[in-house]
Amino acid sequence: MNDERTVGDGTRAVRAGLPDPVKYEPTLPGPVFAAHFHLPGEPTGPYTYGRDENPTWTHLERAISELEAPGESVETVTFASGMAAISAVLFSQLKAGEAVVLPDDGYQALPLLRERLEAYGVEVRTAPTGGDAQLEALAGARLLWIETPSNPGLDVCDVRRLVREARAAGALVAVDNTLATPLGQRPLELGADFSVASDTKGMTGHGDILLGHVTSGDPRLAADVRRWRKVVGAIPGPMEAWLAHRSLATLQLRVDRQCATALELAKALEGRDEVSGLRHPGLPGDPSYPIASLQMRRFGSVVSFVLPDRARAERFLDELRLVDDATSFGGVRSTAERRGRWGGDAVPEGFIRFSVGAEDPEDLIADVLRALDVSAR
Repeated sequence: MNDERTVGDGTRAVRAGLPDPVKYEPTLPGPVFAAHFHLPGEPTGPYTYGRDENPTWTHLERAISELEAPGESVETVTFASGMAAISAVLFSQLKAGEAVVLPDDGYQALPLLRERLEAYGVEVRTAPTGGDAQLEALAGARLLWIETPSNPGLDVCDVRRLVREARAAGALVAVDNTLATPLGQRPLELGADFSVASDTKGMTGHGDILLGHVTSGDPRLAADVRRWRKVVGAIPGPMEAWLAHRSLATLQLRVDRQCATALELAKALEGRDEVSGLRHPGLPGDPSYPIASLQMRRFGSVVSFVLPDRARAERFLDELRLVDDATSFGGVRSTAERRGRWGGDAVPEGFIRFSVGAEDPEDLIADVLRALDVSAR
């Protein structure tokens, strides 16, 4: 194949992680279900016990590494969920007496992690994503945790700047890249120590797998994360890993369609009087656009906006015909929800997080505009 650093994203996604061809063998071997492996003599081989390693994970981890950092030597560790991946970085790198800087506008489960970290004697500082505000809390920290674009507010921070300042302060940097995926943003190329994602979302894209991963270019840091997975047993099932690898083949097709439609939808919502607080990093007038355009290759499939109140938002969601009222994002079927129903995000009652799927753009936008019209009556 051509130099893996120069081939297109679609080619890379289709071929990523595949083993060398063997006559009469499948191109992507089926899932390996095994708790133990034949192990005579000294345990020097790659596969010894099912909690440590699995051939199906190996193929998937190589595939994700190729997407995260084409042509570079990096390691990926897969997990049973995005939260398992996030926890692995935090708890493998932090100990009592150290400090971590988290976003205060990130994924709503971060406060649950904060409780655990503080219970273990870790100091937790928080600041907003926008305006690179986390820099103000960086002095003396061991780890800076970035989520950009943030979920659900879609603020963006300057990863290169934060990495530069973190390096000067002696801190590691982890980037939650769930919303962007490696096709939208490559945190390791921007200087981060860890790229982390919930692959439940856009990476697998079908809303039927729970999975997460951590990728690092530092073998020592990757070993720390891998060891944590072994200790806590937060391992992916072989079937989930195989399905995830299969799903990666359509990543570029899905992401390109979703990102293009998300931008069209955002533009269609710009002229609506009842819509306020419209956010999408790809809109030229969005506050995140200047930085996003410098560090993102695609702007993501999520659009957020605010309707006048809770009742209007709920009527709007009820009227949608091509959109599921469901949480999560990045799937081939569009979803939307009134995010305030969970109670964990500082958003208005009428705040809508809209995840654009792979439907025909004209059909989806027509459905949204119709639902807005009907919900106003």
